[in-house]
Amino acid sequence: MSVYLPTWFAAHDDDAIARVIGTFPFATLITAADAEPQLSHVPLLHHADHAPRGALVGHVARANPHWQFLADRPSIAVFHGPHAYVSPSWYADSAAMVPTWNYAVVHVHGRTELVEDHDAKLAILNELTERFESGRVSPWQLQLQGARLDAMLGAIVAFRMSITRVEAKFKLSQNRGAADRDRVIAGLQGEDRADASSTAEWMTRYARKA
Repeated sequence: MSVYLPTWFAAHDDDAIARVIGTFPFATLITAADAEPQLSHVPLLHHADHAPRGALVGHVARANPHWQFLADRPSIAVFHGPHAYVSPSWYADSAAMVPTWNYAVVHVHGRTELVEDHDAKLAILNELTERFESGRVSPWQLQLQGARLDAMLGAIVAFRMSITRVEAKFKLSQNRGAADRDRVIAGLQGEDRADASSTAEWMTRYARKA
């Protein structure tokens, strides 16, 4: 399975790709299965030092049947970066244009192994907690111990996905001229919405390199 990837929008900047994965960690995990693909929506963390191409770690609920198809099967993690509607009215020749959508997305392909070891599973859970609590004034910490901790860990299935391939698509008006790109950026900045402002920032940083 591959994403439609016109040359204009193919992204090869490793730092930009890592930024999508790190800034937008809530991913759609898709795994091949017997009847139909299994899909789950989960936060995933990137381990760049995992040979040879890095790995993603996370967990799903044991009640979620997805985990039964994870072991050593191909999976794809889709990280959705900034995205926003682009109005034809923002182009210099608006009558000749049609609406579109700008966005950045990263597809990470890999093979997954289950993490069954108690301490390794707890380490993944603590890493996820630290990632999302660290910026808070009073970060929450896991305090369960003994049987309650074991029960909680038993209710989840942790996994590690070794990365085999990465596809990144940054559709940020690279196929338009510089003047039109600037007009789209200005239009997005004027929308007063977080998703539009974020897309404008990514256009400013990455599309203007085109």
